[in-house]
Amino acid sequence: MTSPTSDVSVRIAWADDAPAIAELQLRTWREAYAGLLPDDALPADVETAAAAWRSSLQAPRDARNRVLVALERNRVCGFAITSPAGDPDCDPVQDAELADLTVDPAERGKGHGSRLLQAAVDTMVADRFTRAVTWAIAGDDALRAFLTEAGWAPDTAHRELDLDGEGTTVVKQVRLHTAFS
Repeated sequence: MTSPTSDVSVRIAWADDAPAIAELQLRTWREAYAGLLPDDALPADVETAAAAWRSSLQAPRDARNRVLVALERNRVCGFAITSPAGDPDCDPVQDAELADLTVDPAERGKGHGSRLLQAAVDTMVADRFTRAVTWAIAGDDALRAFLTEAGWAPDTAHRELDLDGEGTTVVKQVRLHTAFS
């Protein structure tokens, strides 16, 4: 007799996934940016965010812009975004960017992040990128540890994002990178 297995997977996001992705994104931002940003600095309108997601999923600006979703049964538990790297010291033909890797906080530790990261790397390799970069909040030790354990490393690049344009809401980030063999 075999034991039951979870019905989990990762696939390319569909436009119909937009509301679930938007809800997950806005909810996890509250946790990720707690203490860094005032609550009113974060968007809260799921319908507006879902419309933006739907538009970008239906008509990506570049064929190599991809959104992947981690699913448990048919419920979105996480998402990842890959694209050509946009940093001035990166080559958008050779270098990809893991622009986001988000897993529902209630679903962490169940393998969704690992599946998403592997699918994102497989997607970037299929798109013929040879290297990837990603930005992480400097204080997000859990994300940096997760990526480091998966073979990513800091590359000394760092930045400060001025989120309100006045210098009062600044988020420090570090860049990590990995090469594909």
